[in-house]
Amino acid sequence: MKRRNFIQKTAIAGAASIAVGGGTVAAKSNFMNTDIEAHKFNLKYAPHFGMFKNSGGEDLIDQLKFMADQGFTALEDNGMLKRSTEDQEKIAREMERLGMEMGVFVVDGGDNWKVSLTTGKKEFLDNFVDTCKKSVEVAKRVNAKWMTVVPGFFERKLPLGIQTANVIEALRRGAEIFEPHGLVMVLEPLSDTPDLFLRYSDQSFMICKAVNSPSCKILYDIYHMQKNEGQLITNIERCWDEIAYFQIGDNPGRKEPTTGEINYKNIFKFIHEKGYEGIMGMEHGNFHKGKEGEELLIKAYKEEDSFL
Repeated sequence: MKRRNFIQKTAIAGAASIAVGGGTVAAKSNFMNTDIEAHKFNLKYAPHFGMFKNSGGEDLIDQLKFMADQGFTALEDNGMLKRSTEDQEKIAREMERLGMEMGVFVVDGGDNWKVSLTTGKKEFLDNFVDTCKKSVEVAKRVNAKWMTVVPGFFERKLPLGIQTANVIEALRRGAEIFEPHGLVMVLEPLSDTPDLFLRYSDQSFMICKAVNSPSCKILYDIYHMQKNEGQLITNIERCWDEIAYFQIGDNPGRKEPTTGEINYKNIFKFIHEKGYEGIMGMEHGNFHKGKEGEELLIKAYKEEDSFL
C-alpha cells in the first residue's frame, strides 16, 4: 500500500536522522521521560497494555509513562475487572498523575461468549447483575465511566423477538445498577462469530432506545462494523445519539489505521466535527513486530489524526 509505505519510510528516516544528528537526544528521549514535547492529538486515542511493551518495557507503569510521553491521554484495559485491587489502585494513581483518562473495561462474569442473556434464565441474569455490581466498585477504583457489555450468543430455540426482550430486560437491570453512579455500560456489536446475538449498529440502537437509560449506550467498534455492515460514516450518523464510545481497528487484520481498507482520516475528521469528546479505544494489534513496529504505529496515528 502506497500510503503505508510512505508512513513507514518517513518514520524510519526520522529515526535515522535523530541517531545521526544527535546521539544525546536519542539516548535522552528513548520514547520515555523525554524532554521533547508530547504530540497533541485531536482525539483521545487510548492504547492498551502490551501495545508498546518493546519501547516502554514490561512494567505496566512504565508503559503508561511511555504512552503519555507520546501524547496519548487515555488508556483502555479490557481485563481490568480481573486485575488485583493493588494493581487497579496502582494504575489509577499513575494515570491521575499523568493526566490520563480511563476507557472501557469489560463486564465479564464468564457468560459473554456463550448462550446466556438471550435465554431469559435466572442463573444468567443473576450472574450479570452480580458482575455489574462488582464492576461499579472497580470503576470507582480506577476512575472509569464506561464498561463494555456483550449479551452472549443467540438462543436458537427461541424466536428472535423473545431473545431481544430477554436481553432488554437484563440490560434494564444493569442500568438500574450503573445509573445512580453516573456509569455507562456500552453495548458492543461484534463480528467474531455469527453466534453472537449483538451484531449490528441499528440493532444496538433499537435496544438502547428500549432500555431508555443514560447508562445504556453503544460502543461503536469501527473494525467490527466494517466487517458486519459497512457504510461507516452513514451508520455512525444514524446512531449518533446512542453512541458513547468508539474503538479502532483496520480491516482486514485488525491492526492500526493505514494497514487495511478503512479511510480512518475521514472517519476521525467526521467524528471530530460532530463534537465528540470521548475516548477512541485502540483495540487492535500491531502490524509490525518489535520496537520499530511500535514506532510505525504511532506514526500512523499521527498521520491519520492530521485531518485539520
